[in-house]
Amino acid sequence: MPELMTEPERAAPYHAMEVEDAVARLRSGPYGLTSTEARDRLAAYGPNRLKEDAGVHPLIVAFRQFTNPIVALLLLAAVVTLFLQEYLDAIVIAAAVVLNAVIGFFQERSAERSVRALMRMVAPQAHVIRDGREWLIASVHVVAGDVVLLESGWKVPADLRLLMTNALSVDESLLTGESASVDKHERAVVAGTAVADRRCMAYAGTVVTSGRGRGLVVATGEATELGAIAASMRREVQPPTPLQRRMTVFARVVGAAVVAAAVVAFAVGVAKGEPPSSMFRVAVAMAVSAIPEGLPLAFTITLALGVRRMASRKAIVRHLPAVETLGSTTVIGSDKTGTLTENRMTVLEVWTAGASIRVERLEVREDLPEAVRLTLLAGVLANEAEVFVTEDGPESHGDPTEVALLEAAAKFGIEHEEARSRYASRREIPFEPVRQYSGSVREEDGGEVLYIKGGPERVLQMCDRMMVGDEVVAIDAGAVHAAATELASRGLRVLAMARGGGGELPSPDRGPDGLVFLGMQGMMDPPREGVREAIVGCRAAGIRVVMITGDHAATALAIARQLGIADEGDGVLTGNEMGSIPVEELPARCATVSVYARVAPEQKLRIVRALQSLGHVVAVTGDGVNDAPALKVADIGVAMGKSGTDVAREAADIVLADDNFVSIYAAVEEGRVTFDNIRKVTFFLVSTGVAEVIAIMVALVAGWPLPFLAAQILWLNLVTNGLQDVALAFEPGEPGVLKQPPRSPREGLLSRLMWERTLLAGFVMSAGTLFMFRWELDRGASDAVAQTTALTTMVLFQVMHVGNARTERQSAFRRSPFSNPFLFVCTAAALAAHVAALYLPPTQYVLRFEPVSLDAWLWIVPVALSVIVAVELHKLVRSRGGILRNN
Repeated sequence: MPELMTEPERAAPYHAMEVEDAVARLRSGPYGLTSTEARDRLAAYGPNRLKEDAGVHPLIVAFRQFTNPIVALLLLAAVVTLFLQEYLDAIVIAAAVVLNAVIGFFQERSAERSVRALMRMVAPQAHVIRDGREWLIASVHVVAGDVVLLESGWKVPADLRLLMTNALSVDESLLTGESASVDKHERAVVAGTAVADRRCMAYAGTVVTSGRGRGLVVATGEATELGAIAASMRREVQPPTPLQRRMTVFARVVGAAVVAAAVVAFAVGVAKGEPPSSMFRVAVAMAVSAIPEGLPLAFTITLALGVRRMASRKAIVRHLPAVETLGSTTVIGSDKTGTLTENRMTVLEVWTAGASIRVERLEVREDLPEAVRLTLLAGVLANEAEVFVTEDGPESHGDPTEVALLEAAAKFGIEHEEARSRYASRREIPFEPVRQYSGSVREEDGGEVLYIKGGPERVLQMCDRMMVGDEVVAIDAGAVHAAATELASRGLRVLAMARGGGGELPSPDRGPDGLVFLGMQGMMDPPREGVREAIVGCRAAGIRVVMITGDHAATALAIARQLGIADEGDGVLTGNEMGSIPVEELPARCATVSVYARVAPEQKLRIVRALQSLGHVVAVTGDGVNDAPALKVADIGVAMGKSGTDVAREAADIVLADDNFVSIYAAVEEGRVTFDNIRKVTFFLVSTGVAEVIAIMVALVAGWPLPFLAAQILWLNLVTNGLQDVALAFEPGEPGVLKQPPRSPREGLLSRLMWERTLLAGFVMSAGTLFMFRWELDRGASDAVAQTTALTTMVLFQVMHVGNARTERQSAFRRSPFSNPFLFVCTAAALAAHVAALYLPPTQYVLRFEPVSLDAWLWIVPVALSVIVAVELHKLVRSRGGILRNN
C-alpha cells in the first residue's frame, strides 16, 4: 500500500476527505486502476482477506484434558503407586484418567464440527473498474485504489469511500448492530464521526439493500474495520471459567488434606512402633484411597450430558466448562437485533385521521376504511421490494423497510403482485436522501395518480388535504405531527403516505404539491416471541439482563421497555456519553444502567469489563463482527448460529442454533442442573473418602488392625461407588432450580452447607464402620472377617448415602428412586457385585474376603441406615434456619 494509506495520522481520515482528495491520496482515478497497478499492489500488500483461524489442533484439545487440577493430582498418585510397585493401583488410576480424557476430547471435537457446519464459507465476488472496463473478480483480489460497483443485494468487498450514490442503502447490522438500513451519500463527514454515522463510507461485510453506487477501496483485509475488530479479538485473553477456578481451589484443598492425613498416619504409626517402611506404604495407600479417582470422569460425563441436553434446546457448547458457566451467570448482556428481536422490520400500526389500526400477526381484513386501504396501497405501489415464495419458504428482496410495507398490506388482503398489475407503473421517483421520499406514477381509472411515501415532515409539506375515513378534508398538520411524534416515542420508524394527480415528475428540490395526505405506517424490528417471559424468568433466577446495541437510543429503549429490561423512567447510556466517562467511574454507572445504545465494539468491551469488576459473571450475546472481542472477554460468549458471522462464532463458547434469547434462558437452566449434579457427585465421593480416612486414622491411633486392606479400598472406590458416582450425572434437576439466586463467584465447588454435610456424613459412616469392625473383633472373629464386615458396612453406607446425594435442598424421600433409572440400576448392580464377591472363591482369594454371617447382616443394615437419618436431620435443621434457601 502507498505510504500515505498506512499512516492516517498524516492526513484526515477518508470519511472526512472530499472525493477528489481521497482519489489523489490513493493514486487512483475515476476509472480505477490499470491491471498492472492492481497486480503490483496485490503482490505488495497481499490478498483482501482476514487471517484465517485454523482451529484448535487435536493435540492441543487432547492436552487440555489433562490440565484439570484433579487429574494432575491423580497423575501424581499414579506415579507414586507405580514407584511403590503397586501396579494394579497405578493401572486403574491411569485408566480412569485416560477414559476421562477420551470422553472430553471427543466431546469438544464433536462440538467444533457442529460449529464448523454452521460456518459454510462462500467465495464472494466483486465488480470493479480496471482499465476503464467493468470486471467481475474474486473479492480476495480487490486492492486499495480499486473502484467498486455496488448494487442491491451485493456484499461490500472492502472498506469504501463512496464516490457516487443513487438511492443507496446498506444493511450494516452485522457491523454496528443497527437493524434499519442506512442511507448513503458521497458528502464528507466530520473526522470524529462514529462508524455507524459515516454515511459516505461502505464497510467490508455489509450488504447493499437498495440503490446503486460506486466506491473507492481505501482498506482491505486486516486494515478494514472488520479486520480491526478481528485483531482486537485475537489480542483478548479468555478468562478461566468459574468451574475451572473452583476446581483449582478444590484440588488444592483436597491435596493439602490428603498430604496432611498421610503425614499424620505415618507419624502415628511410627510412634507406636510400626516399621517406617511399612507405615510409608500404609500412608500412601490411605492417601490414594482419599483421592476421589472417579471425580474427573464423573465431572466430564456430567458436563457431556449437559452439552447433550443443551444441544436439544438449540445451544451448541464448544467448550465443556461453558456448560456450568452459563448456570453461574449473574448478568446477561444481550445484543438487540436478531437475539431479542426478530431481525425483521414489521409494521405494527397504521394511522389515519379517522382510524388507527394495530397490525396483528396473521391478521387478514378486507373491510377497511378507505384511508387505511389507500395508505397500505401507497406502501405497495411506491415500493421496489419483492416478496416471493420458494421451496424453502418466503423470501424477500429489497430494503427491509419496503419489505415490511408489502407484508403489512398482505395481512389486509392487498397482494403486491396483483396491485402492481392492476395499477400499472408509468414513471418512478427513486428515493434520494436529498428528496427524503420516493414515489410512483400509476394508471388508475383512465388517468394517472402519483403515490408518495417518505418522512412525515417531508410528506406534510406536499399536502394541503387529508383523508378522514372515506372523505377528503382540509389538512390538520397539528394532528399529524402529534401522531407522528407519539409513534416515534414508542421507537417506531414512521413513514407517511400521500397521493395526488400524476402529471410531470417533480424536480428533486421542489417536489410535488397539492397532494392528499393518506396516513402513516409505524414499524420496528419487533421482540421475539417468548423473550419477555424468558427475561422475567431470568429476573426470578437472580440474573440481570442488559441490552447492548449499536441501534439508536429511542429504538433500544422502546424495545427494552416492552421486554421488561427497562422500566418507565429508566434512561439510556450511549456510546458518545461513555466516551466522556473515566474508566474508574464506569462500573458505578453500569451497576444501574440496563440499556446501552450506539455502542462501538471497544465500548462493549469496556461495559463487560466494568461489570466483571463488580464481581459479576457476565454472559454476552452477539452475532456481528462488532461483538467478537466482547464475546471472547466475557465469562461466556454466546454467538448466533443462523445469522451470526464466522468471527463471532469463533470467539464464542456457545452457539445458538436458532438465534433466540429464549434458548439462552433454557441453557441457563441446564447449566444450573449440570453444576448441581457436579456438586452432588463431589459430595458423594468426598464424604465417602472422608469416612475411609477417618476410619483408618482412628484404627491407627487406637492400635487396632487396619479396617481395610489396600486391594479392598481399591474395590470400594472403583467398583462399588465408581458406578454410582457416574450415575449421579444423570440426575434430573430439582424443582425450583431457576428460582435460586446465582452462586457467588467466591463460593467453592462445595458450599459451606455442603462441607458441613460432607463432614457429618463422613463421621457417621466412619463411626458405623468402626463399630461393626470392633464388634467382630470383640466376639473373637479373625482380622479378615472383621475387615470384610467393615468393608461391607461401608458398601451399604454408600448404597444408602447415594440417596442423600440426589437432593441438595429436598428430602431424599420426596424423590422417587425410579426418577433416575440409571442410578437405580447402578446402585443395585454395585450391591449385587459386592455380595457376589463375598461368596465367590476367586474374589475371596484376591480381595481376602470372608463370608459375612447372617447376624452381622442384621446389624449392618440398620447401622447403614443411620447416614440417611443424620443427613435428613441436617436438611431439616438447616432449612428451618434458612440456610438451604441461601446456598
